[in-house]
Amino acid sequence: MEDQRSFNSPRRTLSYSRNRGTTFSVFEADNKRASGVGVSGDHGPNPSEVYGFVGAISTVVATVIFMVWAYVPDPWLHSIGIFYYPSKYWALALPAYAMVIIATIFIFYIGLNFMATPPPSSFNSIFDENSREPVCCDPVLEEDDRPIEPYSDIGIDQINELMFKDWR
Repeated sequence: MEDQRSFNSPRRTLSYSRNRGTTFSVFEADNKRASGVGVSGDHGPNPSEVYGFVGAISTVVATVIFMVWAYVPDPWLHSIGIFYYPSKYWALALPAYAMVIIATIFIFYIGLNFMATPPPSSFNSIFDENSREPVCCDPVLEEDDRPIEPYSDIGIDQINELMFKDWR
């Protein structure tokens, strides 16, 4: 019986045989690719690729328009026929407002997290509705045959013992 092994590559699919008389054979995938027929049956580009391309081009165009509006003097814009555009004040004000709003959002987010966190003296910081007690395995089983223990919380007494046992 002949042992066939297949290797996939981006360029072609090869089949190697263990028989010395047989070299390798290239399947019909190369013929389909050469004739323009897709192997996987996909036709056209992926929509996410199109959205990414359009988004990247739109970002570059918007950046160039913003830079022209912000840095080109008014007489130059008037000489090429552009008369209606926002005041140059907004070229500085909009980025400054955006940075202040983003910094404020970060500060409020951190403050909300501090308000939602229970104090260290609360029992809710030790136990809550999602706490899980450790489950012991069967002590009769040998070390190699024991299953992996399910995840659970470590008790505060075990943590204190591990951290402060040398202090006693």
